[in-house]
Amino acid sequence: MESYLLDWANLLLRWLHVITAIAWVGSSFYFVFLDSSLTPPASDKLRAEGATGELWAVHGGGFYHPVKYAVRPPELPPHLHWFYWESYTTWLSGFALFTVSYLWSAGTYLIDKSLMDWSPAGAIVAALAFLVVFWLLYDAVCRLFGQRENGDAVVGALVLVLVCVASWLACHWFAGRAAFLLVGAMIATAMSANVFFWIIPGQKKVIASIQAGQPVDPIHGQRGKQRSVHNTYFTLPVLFAMLSNHYSFLYTHKLNWLVLILMMFAGAAIRQFFVMRHGFKLGRNPHPWPYAAVGVAVLLGVIVWLQPAAPAASTGNAAQKAAVPTYAEIQPVLAQRCLSCHGEQLQMKNVRLDTPEALKQHAQAVYQQAVVAKLMPMNNATGMTDAERDLLGRWFQAGAKVP
Repeated sequence: MESYLLDWANLLLRWLHVITAIAWVGSSFYFVFLDSSLTPPASDKLRAEGATGELWAVHGGGFYHPVKYAVRPPELPPHLHWFYWESYTTWLSGFALFTVSYLWSAGTYLIDKSLMDWSPAGAIVAALAFLVVFWLLYDAVCRLFGQRENGDAVVGALVLVLVCVASWLACHWFAGRAAFLLVGAMIATAMSANVFFWIIPGQKKVIASIQAGQPVDPIHGQRGKQRSVHNTYFTLPVLFAMLSNHYSFLYTHKLNWLVLILMMFAGAAIRQFFVMRHGFKLGRNPHPWPYAAVGVAVLLGVIVWLQPAAPAASTGNAAQKAAVPTYAEIQPVLAQRCLSCHGEQLQMKNVRLDTPEALKQHAQAVYQQAVVAKLMPMNNATGMTDAERDLLGRWFQAGAKVP
């Protein structure tokens, strides 16, 4: 029953997380586009009011005319929309999903004893420390260097170093699948913390000053803009890390930490292209194609690097290899490698493999998860060999026959 309820929690939380993440990323992308596409106001009235940019757009059958006041508007409207629920709900649902999917069963999903043989409690504490420590270090870097001349370049370089170190540590301390997700959660936590600790509080201070009839300190808008820009560069790396758990050939590689770094770097470079292309259209900067070229080149390089080696020439008995395995031959493999999680006592994911009928029902899933994707056993905790996977594969391809 516990496994069944956890599956439902996983499904519903994942659904909520994806919905709110779409809303957050969508609004973030839109406002980066908007800010990069603004032109000086054409109206004398807008300029006199302190407007710093405007944009005309058409969408859904209507025309839109957003105007930006960099410091303060002439007066506050009766209704002011705040963009924060998307961020907070995405983080809360993501953390809940991470708890249900990984922390709840840390011994199965978080720990790879070939890397670190620690207790589930120790692994959970270390995983949570990744979220907190990265935010503290990143925030300290922004505080120390963010307001200096050429500060953005320094901050970018130091944050890259932090991400590389964190990726190396995660991939040497945790199971590969969990490590990739943890690095994504770590960066996403910093993104949401930017909203919670800097962007929204800064906006509240601006509004309080306007309501009190006091001068507005422009530093709040500058800091909020800086953290928002950081968030947009974090977006594609985070999305890759979150999606990577579906692709075992990435996180099971012996240099998985380098795979993770390269893929996230490619995502950030491609995002830079999309951010700068709006400025290029208005003549503000050169064409940003080199960023896209670098990102695509890194992606192609990783694809070539990770391509599987050609199969070695077979020296075994061809007749033996061609023989169709029987249920009696694969049953010991299932008993040793699979039934601890999918047997009479425990049926994780509602999958049971200890009877011929149950195995026949789930034969397709066994083939996909254990033979093709090599996702199961989780983190190969029971030590299934390639020969055993090959045995299961030949049994399935021959019709998955059971008594």
